[in-house]
Amino acid sequence: MGCRHATVLSASADVVWNALRNFHDLSWSPNVIEKLTPVGDRGASEVGAGRILNDAFHETLRGLDDTNRCLTYSIDDGPGPLEKGKVGGYLGEVTVIPVTAPANSGQCVVLWTSKWESEEGGVQDFCDPIYNALLNDMKAHFG
Repeated sequence: MGCRHATVLSASADVVWNALRNFHDLSWSPNVIEKLTPVGDRGASEVGAGRILNDAFHETLRGLDDTNRCLTYSIDDGPGPLEKGKVGGYLGEVTVIPVTAPANSGQCVVLWTSKWESEEGGVQDFCDPIYNALLNDMKAHFG
């Protein structure tokens, strides 16, 4: 199972990527993220970095690819259908893609996907509004 969300931003892929690659900073999303607590001793752009969002979502940075402007993360525990034991293998991926036509438009597309395994269901209904709100905040912040 999984979900897929995207938005077009009026900012360059480099500007957006430089903000998103910092796993310990979601200040661009003030309407969704009220609190971010770094966990562990890994730096914000090191694989293995951990964070807790809003005292509820426990996440770990699993991959960071500067060449392809892509990061992957796991949700290790969370509220409702994301609770440990109810969902497994939750992996999110955020990719920043430059818009190439028209050339030098200064725009990019952010693609946010996720996949998971769950016998109980309800994960997509729970997560879709969150991803939409994150992308709306991103659009407000970056243009």
